[in-house]
Amino acid sequence: MADPAGLRRVLAPLALAQFICSFAGSNMNVMINDISQDLNTTVQGVQIAITLFLLVMAALMIPGGKLTDRYGRKRCFQAGLALYGVGALMSAIAPGLGILILGNSILEGVGTALLIPPVYILTTLLFQGVTSRARAFGVISALGGIGAAAGPLVGGLITSAISWRAAFVFQALVIVVILWLSRHVEDPLPADPTRPFDTGGAVLSAVGLVLLVTGILAADNNLWLMLGLIAAGAIVLALFFRSIRAKERAGKEALLSTKLFHNRTSNLGLVTQNTQWLVLMGVSFVVSAYLQVVRGYDAIETGIIFTATTAGLLLSSLAAGRLAKRRSQRSLIMVGFIIVIAGVAALLAMVIGSPSAWAFTPGLLLIGLGLGLMLTPSVNIVQSSFSEDQQGEISGLSRSISNLGSSLGTAIAGTIIVAGITATPERSYGLAMIVLAVASIIGLLAAARLPKKFEANQAPASAAARS
Repeated sequence: MADPAGLRRVLAPLALAQFICSFAGSNMNVMINDISQDLNTTVQGVQIAITLFLLVMAALMIPGGKLTDRYGRKRCFQAGLALYGVGALMSAIAPGLGILILGNSILEGVGTALLIPPVYILTTLLFQGVTSRARAFGVISALGGIGAAAGPLVGGLITSAISWRAAFVFQALVIVVILWLSRHVEDPLPADPTRPFDTGGAVLSAVGLVLLVTGILAADNNLWLMLGLIAAGAIVLALFFRSIRAKERAGKEALLSTKLFHNRTSNLGLVTQNTQWLVLMGVSFVVSAYLQVVRGYDAIETGIIFTATTAGLLLSSLAAGRLAKRRSQRSLIMVGFIIVIAGVAALLAMVIGSPSAWAFTPGLLLIGLGLGLMLTPSVNIVQSSFSEDQQGEISGLSRSISNLGSSLGTAIAGTIIVAGITATPERSYGLAMIVLAVASIIGLLAAARLPKKFEANQAPASAAARS
């Protein structure tokens, strides 16, 4: 599989899988009114479905990464695709919010948690060398960003032309294509069925994250419930970290190695990943909800406005590969955050009080440009900070952190906008944008602490063979 043509055949299904999973996380934003009316639910009900989908991915991504070692990367990839496809079809025929949550939030979420870690593990194992690996991650990250940014446009087109249900059928059809393309994928490492799996750790980590994000979603209804859920989530996560430390001291394999957090460069890279997706998904939900509920725009009108973000992502993603040869990854991430901050500021300054839909364009374009510039270097920094035998763990952690950012963006910014979307829409919109700007600044500060020169961890192939 070392020949370029063979690697391209492998990269196609991996990149397309990242595209459709990112697409699924954002395309529902333009269907808020259509889904709520058809299923007789509320804007908050749709927000909960979207957030739970992202949360299930975040909660199960680490266990999903560990399962690849036990059952094989290709097998987990294809099993996740199949489960995702079933969930998409169930969502397409959902008679109510409950079935939509089961199909979209649960089945598609679990499927994504199974199929995404193999995407990054296989890419790291098959593409040797910093340059070829960076190009591969560039394609995958670009398609992931484009999927998230194009979700509103494609979802809007399908919803306006046919129905919101057809958007889920579209996802199922893409899954069939990926399954067909995945026949070219070869797992470079054998599965190890004897590899232990930390079930207790998986349960604790998942429950802790669910409680934490559910607490944020409850902020609009009950302050004490919110505080109780967040506190409970923090306690469960503390128990999780205590349990994995105890397993390591006993010489047993834990769900997540604490050694992953000893790498300062990777830690900073994870912060940048989290904030990038928090801002992207937060902006996507807030602007979509504001346009549809406050301005009265339909799905296609909302989707067209988001073409600015898609265009920005495409332009900067294409340029990022060339810029990476002349600029450090740290510089690209920092410049990306600066552009994103300018974009959020533009959305805040130009939209409030302006009746024109074009007022959204400059801010969304800048956000797309900034994100496209830094998505690839952030992923490459994290993945390349570890040897091949640690790729299963770091891939799961990396994707979990990114999806946690997506769910937090939708939960935090979404809760703020939903709370006042009918009574005080401008105030709620402005407050949500301020929160997203603060998150972007945190990402910029983390990027500024990254090393100016980054050296990838080039572990020998034999290390992977021993895993």
